[in-house]
Amino acid sequence: MERIYEEVAFISYYFHWPHDEVMNMEHRERAKWCEEISKINRKMNQEPDRSFRL
Repeated sequence: MERIYEEVAFISYYFHWPHDEVMNMEHRERAKWCEEISKINRKMNQEPDRSFRL
């Protein structure tokens, strides 16, 4: 049961999707979205910072 709360919190935090929408997903779908969000985070953390600096 704890896993569902982690998945819902993770998806809701990053994508701002409504609680009910995320809760109504199958576990497999939630897990896939968590995987995709993690990929995005890993990629962003590997990219050099290209922000404008003075």
